[in-house]
Amino acid sequence: MATHVSGQNMFNRFLHSQVFGAFVLIFTTAIALVWANSPWGQAYYDISHTYLGIRFGEAEFKLTLSHWIKDGLMAIFFFVVGLEIKREIVVGELSSLDKAMLPVIAAVGGALVPALFYLGINLGTGSVSGWGIPMATDIAFALGVLAMFGRRVPLGLKIFLTALAIADDLIAVAAIAIFYTPDLDVSTLALSIIPLVLMVVLNRSGIRATWVYSTLALIVWLGVLGSGVHATIAGVLVAMVIPVRPVIDPGSFIRTTRHLLGEIDGRDNSLDALIHDAHRRNKLSSLTLAVEDAIPPAIALEHRLHPFQSFVILPLFALFSAGVAFDASTMDGFPTPVSLGVMVGLILGKPVGIMLASFLVIRLAKVKLHGVTLPMLLGAGCLAGIGFTMSIFISELAYANEAFINQAKVGILIASVASGLIGALVLHASLPEDAGEEEETIPGDADPAVTAADPSSQRAG
Repeated sequence: MATHVSGQNMFNRFLHSQVFGAFVLIFTTAIALVWANSPWGQAYYDISHTYLGIRFGEAEFKLTLSHWIKDGLMAIFFFVVGLEIKREIVVGELSSLDKAMLPVIAAVGGALVPALFYLGINLGTGSVSGWGIPMATDIAFALGVLAMFGRRVPLGLKIFLTALAIADDLIAVAAIAIFYTPDLDVSTLALSIIPLVLMVVLNRSGIRATWVYSTLALIVWLGVLGSGVHATIAGVLVAMVIPVRPVIDPGSFIRTTRHLLGEIDGRDNSLDALIHDAHRRNKLSSLTLAVEDAIPPAIALEHRLHPFQSFVILPLFALFSAGVAFDASTMDGFPTPVSLGVMVGLILGKPVGIMLASFLVIRLAKVKLHGVTLPMLLGAGCLAGIGFTMSIFISELAYANEAFINQAKVGILIASVASGLIGALVLHASLPEDAGEEEETIPGDADPAVTAADPSSQRAG
């Protein structure tokens, strides 16, 4: 029962952090758009291109404010994304073939079809490199729209959309690393592997000093930055070496803590009791270490960093990336091949790709949907067209031409709003009036959202 409740709490905390983060993103995006199109629009551009750095004698390391956010803070964002991906693969909704089959294949379809739509519109033009832009899904906005329907949404649909978006993130990370790396320095990238290996060794040796791992992570970031691969990939690489499972099991933890608490308890339990009692202080330190060993490091880090990611990193990214001046250079000839390719890819390509892939899996692999109908899946597929964060991020990697970047951002903004509205309308028409208590199943403890038809894979709630 404890596992049942903790699983529910972890999923709910993740869901709520994404939903609240979406509202903050909307607010900062509105500020960025108003600022960029106001009389102070030049100041918006100047501030984002102001250089900030560190100097040691003659040596200097500096980046613009915009690059510090995109290459620095966004590396932390991708670190959290990496933790989410690893958690789902190791212990979550992507941890078995039965669970992962539908959302992963749906994510592949939802990435390939938009890319093909974009290529079809932009083939033979100088903007063909933007094919990766409509592949992405913004999990915060998608779950934010889904949350508007409250208890009407079956938990299975929430799990499907979350797992799909996380698989989508994995595809986007791979696309950035493989296709949006213009100049690769293999030797520098190889050197970045050394601190990663060292982190694994230190962790298995029981070293817990935060500053050690932070220093090694910084070295990985600098190595990836110098290799030509986008620096944010360093965040994903570091996340992959963070353990998802705790060092000790709950039974061992309980036995250990009971013993240590007995050693700490004494006749004198006043505030000053431990000042001169080294033996009890040592036992208290051992108790602290036991608590740390019982908490999964990756999940603890994910929980701690989600507020910083949702309320600091992504709002700053939106503030200095979503601001588009709707001037002649951006809007002339609208819709341009870039903006049209992005809009068609996100609004139409996403739901078409997700539904085609889902239909094939359901038919060929005999996968059953529990509490989730095909119209609900269509609604979720439409919500997946809300690209925003990842799409804007990829647009700035895809083009060197500022006009193309701005045209892509206009397409992303329009497509994200349209996908959210269409998805909301489809879900409003397809969701039950009230999902009821029976839908409140827990991932991993009852019927998963999607399971194979084989009776051996079905689990009673």
